[in-house]
Amino acid sequence: MIHEELSGKIIGAAMAVPNELGPGLDEKLYERALVIELKKRGHAADQQKSFPVRYAGELIGTLVPDIMVDGLVIADPKVVEAFSETHVRQMIGYLAITKLKLALLPNFKHAKLQWKRVVREVHE
Repeated sequence: MIHEELSGKIIGAAMAVPNELGPGLDEKLYERALVIELKKRGHAADQQKSFPVRYAGELIGTLVPDIMVDGLVIADPKVVEAFSETHVRQMIGYLAITKLKLALLPNFKHAKLQWKRVVREVHE
């Protein structure tokens, strides 16, 4: 499993957040709280880091993942009833542009934290 130890630590940090805040708040509140929790636990947590997006060699805009943890994993907090294929596809796009292999989607909607791992297949 890709980044198994790190993803376990990210999920552990994410579990701590709703224990203090409770479920059902705005995604940005959970994002900010997760950054604080990750940093408290000794991780580099880059919030809203920009990546250039190019098409046919020309810059068309920027991609801004919510959180990059230790430069290896994207964490994208959600407050949704259930994960959808759209969430997975978005993370696959983020992984392709950032050249990372793993994204975690923690869902803070319910009393018990849910999460989803999204892995980018790399074919060489």
